[in-house]
Amino acid sequence: MKKTGMLDRAGNAVSEDTISEFVGQLRGRLIRPGDADYDEARQVWNALIDKRPGAILKCSGTADVVAAVDFARENDILVAVRGGGHNVGGRALCDDGLVIDLSPMRGVFVDPATRTVRAQGGATLADVDRETHLHGLAVPLGVISKTGIAGLSLGGGVGWLVRKHGLSCDNVLELEVVTADGKVRTANANQNVDLYWGLRGGGGNFGVVTSFLYCAHPVSTVLGGLIVYPRDAAPEVLRGYRDVMANAPADLTAYAGMIWTPDGVPATAVLVCWSGEDMAEGEKVIAPLKQITDPLMVAVEPMPFPAMQSILDDAFPDGTRNYWKSCYLKELSDASIDTLVEQAKGMTSPASGLLIECHGAKSRGAPDGAGAFAQRESDYLVGIMPMWTDPSEDAAQIAWAKGAWDALQPYSTGGTLITYLSADEEEAVRAAFGNSYDRLSELKKAFDPSNFFNQNQNIQPAG
Repeated sequence: MKKTGMLDRAGNAVSEDTISEFVGQLRGRLIRPGDADYDEARQVWNALIDKRPGAILKCSGTADVVAAVDFARENDILVAVRGGGHNVGGRALCDDGLVIDLSPMRGVFVDPATRTVRAQGGATLADVDRETHLHGLAVPLGVISKTGIAGLSLGGGVGWLVRKHGLSCDNVLELEVVTADGKVRTANANQNVDLYWGLRGGGGNFGVVTSFLYCAHPVSTVLGGLIVYPRDAAPEVLRGYRDVMANAPADLTAYAGMIWTPDGVPATAVLVCWSGEDMAEGEKVIAPLKQITDPLMVAVEPMPFPAMQSILDDAFPDGTRNYWKSCYLKELSDASIDTLVEQAKGMTSPASGLLIECHGAKSRGAPDGAGAFAQRESDYLVGIMPMWTDPSEDAAQIAWAKGAWDALQPYSTGGTLITYLSADEEEAVRAAFGNSYDRLSELKKAFDPSNFFNQNQNIQPAG
């Protein structure tokens, strides 16, 4: 019997006959070690991740997903699910097993009359924005256009519209999901209601989501861009940012942080997005953020929302090595700001950032029928994001992130964002799911009692 690159969970090679029978059920392409495009197919955004799957299935549709789930379950093969491949922990891949790759499934269909959007599970933010913008609409998603909608929405989803229209998961009306038994289920407010709750914030624990139905909102042109200050002005800038955001209307989302300019100069920045209809009012609201002290640069102007959605793309290029930590703050106090500024002094890679996201407003209070997303008690999330290219720096960059996170713990709620969890943070999963964890564990027992879907921010089935 010929050995293959695909192993079952006991480490035994899956036979060629078994694989051939599987291939015969597919419309999509099964890519295997030795194929010319295998190395390209196994790459994800974070170059720190280097896994070698036994096979990668480029799914053509839901039927391929069902075939893959059935094949893997019947042959006891480890499974990972890939949407956009942008998860920092590399959970889109697994060694030796089967990757269910949704990236060919990127269809987006807009109904402007009902302001709803149906998007397949492999779509990216850019795919959705391209179609919705034609109708003067937008779905609240993330901030990097190449991010996949699936992992983002299942984990919460924070972006430029979060303060006005809530989290991505708050705007999910319905999901089509293939569960571990190979069944295709619809989850919404009337069908599989518990599953609908769990999929909105519970991550990839309950199946492969092949499509999402979103609520869209009238957003076309926004007032957005970047205000850059010197790094040594960080204490003043961050305090000013906090004070402005304390009374800012929900039409304004703004993030701040300590970053580097493209030419490697340490800086402090505020990124703004005004999504209100009145641009003149937006100018007035943003003006205090431009005047905290003397800026090095102000680049804030009206732009199409898709341009705002891609404004940070160049700051997160493919092929870089990334390790993230995050924590929600009880408040953005003077002491926490001083700690952030001090920790930024240890940031050595000029691609890195120590970022503050002000969510608040619509994301703070749980909406009617809220899902499993648990981290609503705080307005402020800190993202600790070293980015580098030299593998010899791995240990030092990861150590800086962990040290900065440790230093912030006196000010932390104890919570973290599941989509910001790096590969070695399994101990933080329970904290990320917060008070939803026990109910999610019971749901896991109901829909995935064998923990078939485990290459994620994993929840153990209750037992």
